[in-house]
Amino acid sequence: MLWLDHNCFKPSEICPGPLSVLVTIFAILVICQLPVHSYPEFQAYSEKHSGKTVDCAMCHVNAEGPIGILPGQLGSLSPADMEKVNQVRVAMSPGVKVDSPILNKFGNQIIKTLGEQRFLELKSDPSKLAAALGKNSDLDGDGIPDSDEYMDGTDPLNKYSGNPGLLFINNFSRYHRHILLAVVATALLGYGIVNLLKTFD
Repeated sequence: MLWLDHNCFKPSEICPGPLSVLVTIFAILVICQLPVHSYPEFQAYSEKHSGKTVDCAMCHVNAEGPIGILPGQLGSLSPADMEKVNQVRVAMSPGVKVDSPILNKFGNQIIKTLGEQRFLELKSDPSKLAAALGKNSDLDGDGIPDSDEYMDGTDPLNKYSGNPGLLFINNFSRYHRHILLAVVATALLGYGIVNLLKTFD
């Protein structure tokens, strides 16, 4: 789930001039000093269970993961943002509010709900992550719990991404009055047009 794309380090595209080489070298050295952990087990399980392609964007700000110098990756963070990353690493118990700049809302919600220690324990059996998260969190408000979206390989932060059948049922139950009114209005409009045409005849 997390990897380093060596092809992304193109100094001429980062900033013009000889300073770009120094900036790039400094960024690489900073990244190499950071204890970054990779958790591909969860991505692999979600892909296997759902049959869909799942990238790092399920939990991370950047779809290529946290390693690199692009926005949302460790090499682009300020010292204040790095402090937030470190706060997540020591949030071992559940209930600690975290706001890591390399994690999206779902990634931060996982750590807040489980704590770093329980999350690391689940690496050995990623199928248990959904049960551990429970059914209470629905960050995108589409009616499908985040834990189910993890299992289905859909985006827990996009209300248009989810099991199509469940989305239809949830949206129908949520907007059934609007749908009913639209059907009645369409029927009345059709009835009126038919009678108007008869009048002209």
